Amino acid sequence: MGRGKIEIKRIENSTNRQVTYSKRRGGIMKKAKELTVLCDAEVSLIMFSNTGKFSEYCSPSTTTKKIFDRYQEVSSTNLWNSHYEKMQAHLNKLKEDNNNLRREIRQRIGEDLEDLEIEELRGLEQNLDDSIKFVRERKYHVIATQTETYKKKLRNLHEAHARLVRALEGQAENGGYGLVDDGGPDYESALALANGGAHHHSLHDAGYGIHDLRLA
Repeated sequence: MGRGKIEIKRIENSTNRQVTYSKRRGGIMKKAKELTVLCDAEVSLIMFSNTGKFSEYCSPSTTTKKIFDRYQEVSSTNLWNSHYEKMQAHLNKLKEDNNNLRREIRQRIGEDLEDLEIEELRGLEQNLDDSIKFVRERKYHVIATQTETYKKKLRNLHEAHARLVRALEGQAENGGYGLVDDGGPDYESALALANGGAHHHSLHDAGYGIHDLRLA
């Protein structure tokens, strides 16, 4: 008993629809390969499922592009015109955006102002004022941060100097500095402290000059 005919209409059940697509896709692919071998035909087959899954077959003796080219030739149809027009429109839009940006940059440095109306000039002036405000705020923030860093370094140097002075005074109370003149850096530093010049020496060792002290 033969199988009954199936009514050709959309399958509502998504699972059954996907199963049917997979089976019939395999059948179409098989027929395309058979046509290629049996009839020496050039076949190009492209399919997309309703989920967007892509399937393709092309005869080994040709390519999909060659098939498209032959189709355009025999049907007098240009498949690429719409795509080219979209690309050209996009390119023109990019060129326009680039020209606008370049013109805005020139105007921000005081050039290319001849064609601007009074309202446009006022708007440009406001934009420049806002930009100056942002730059100035950033500058003050950087200055404040650097100043606080310098102050912190100076406090650390003062504390180190005070500790060294206390240590030297303690050694003096115990009968002398207890230093030996071996020409090393410890002896020179201690000698400078004893002569009242340690603070100046420490500041220069830390990389601070007159400008840094004024910031503090």
